[in-house]
Amino acid sequence: MAINRSDLVAALAAKANTSKSDADAIVAAFSDVLIDAVGKGEKVQIPGILSVERVKRSARTGRNPATGETLHIPEGFGVKVSAGSKLKAAAK
Repeated sequence: MAINRSDLVAALAAKANTSKSDADAIVAAFSDVLIDAVGKGEKVQIPGILSVERVKRSARTGRNPATGETLHIPEGFGVKVSAGSKLKAAAK
């Protein structure tokens, strides 16, 4: 079962004893801050929960799955998300 944005906003509003519109604004602000920080190459850490960082991917060769043709994949960036200790413990 997955929690979508509406469910997350409702759960945050109930937990923080606030309105759903305030909780939705907080989720939107958190998303904006996270995207801006990772876009700048900064690492975002919430101790015990998670860390998110931009990582550089080297250029490499790949293969087109439809034709089998070899192709060049240029270097670029990806996002690495690591679970913190509390999140890992909750998954057991």
